[in-house]
Amino acid sequence: MRKLRSVAPLLAVALLWGQSLLAQASLPDFTELVEEASPAVVNISTRQKMPERVAGIQPGMPDLEGLPPMFREFFERNIPQVPRGPGGGRQREAQSLGSGFIISADGYVLTNNHVVADADEIIVRLSDRSELEAKLIGADPRSDVALLKVEGENLPTVRLGKSDELKVGEWVLAIGSPFGFDHSVTAGIVSAKGRNLPSDSYVPFIQTDVAINPGNSGGPLFNLQGEVVGINSQIFTRSGGFMGLSFAIPMEVALQVADQLKADGKVTRGWLGVVIQEVNKDLAESFGLDKPAGALVAQVLEDGPADKGGLQVGDVILSLNGKPIVMSADLPHLVGGLKPGEKAEMDVVREGSRKKLRLTIGTLPEEGQELAAAGTPGGERSNNRLGVSVVELTAEQKKGLDLKGGVVVKEVLNGPAAMIGLRPGDVITHLNNQAIDSTATFAKVAQELPKNRSVSMRVLRQGRASFITFKLAE
Repeated sequence: MRKLRSVAPLLAVALLWGQSLLAQASLPDFTELVEEASPAVVNISTRQKMPERVAGIQPGMPDLEGLPPMFREFFERNIPQVPRGPGGGRQREAQSLGSGFIISADGYVLTNNHVVADADEIIVRLSDRSELEAKLIGADPRSDVALLKVEGENLPTVRLGKSDELKVGEWVLAIGSPFGFDHSVTAGIVSAKGRNLPSDSYVPFIQTDVAINPGNSGGPLFNLQGEVVGINSQIFTRSGGFMGLSFAIPMEVALQVADQLKADGKVTRGWLGVVIQEVNKDLAESFGLDKPAGALVAQVLEDGPADKGGLQVGDVILSLNGKPIVMSADLPHLVGGLKPGEKAEMDVVREGSRKKLRLTIGTLPEEGQELAAAGTPGGERSNNRLGVSVVELTAEQKKGLDLKGGVVVKEVLNGPAAMIGLRPGDVITHLNNQAIDSTATFAKVAQELPKNRSVSMRVLRQGRASFITFKLAE
């Protein structure tokens, strides 16, 4: 018995050692993947000439006095760059760091739009430390994809995979330049697919727990086969750093964008011309649905594709071309992936009954121009002194906002409107203590605004009203 007892601890150690070996054997080995893929991953730096900031109120700049917190915060973040002194003053250079990857041997590179936006010069650094100047072929802010071109032959390239075949829980790996540390490798798993972020309606993101930090943007996300399945684009953070929620643009989406940028320099998307909202439990019950699903049509823009195709306010869209709409956010990227002029079939619930609609997909207008492109009255650009273009409120908008009058900001140009933080979609109901009931009234009041005296404006943003004040300089 004593001999058996002396052997027992050895057996226990052997068992634990065996379990450890099994655990290690089940974990992926990324070494070969990294060795093969790293040469095609690049560091991207940009240079942009920017005038130095100067203190004080410049001609045409509004007074901050009386500015409410939400507008003051916007102004402080976005105060325009003003040259110092006559002749433009001194210039300084801003640099940004990001990542990218080579998709063709002749030098086409994919990265994020926000990595290269507004750059005067783009430098691509290869794994051998050599640097090449890149030309911007095109960029798409809506998907945050940019296509670059460097001059070269037989450059190392990545292998492209299919993000549609990814499974939640699958291992993935990122290579990039976080904080400028070139070719840093991090790994994790796919946390979810088809994520829709509030600021990005046209990308069904891949969510991962791969450690992504500033500088990783634009870099590749690999599957275990060493194929690129996404472009690392965003993180969710409260600290400014990685918190376990990273988002990548699916490769299918990125390649569709890249192909259009290469061919035309821009991206064309499909468009319905509707405003939609989520269907919750109570709405589902009221519409006779078995469970919350679909996209509820809250507004149909006049003369838009949906209006011409017979879609109505109150319809619940359940599918598009046979693809189910589970969440309302599923609809925009499905519609955006269709070609303008293409026929589409929808399953909708209207007044408790299901029916099919066929309509022709339109062309998505430029960002912020959806209301104007839908034939909203009063859409002419106003050359007023505020530097803002406005359109009339539709009957549906007035009803939804419980307003009798007001105008919608269609476009914000350079000028006082931009400096006080106005945005497309804001509703102006009063200007200089006068009610605004039409674009004509707005233009007349704006034209007669006094100089060097505080002027008030009542603005409705996302259902919240606030008065702001500003001054027009001589």
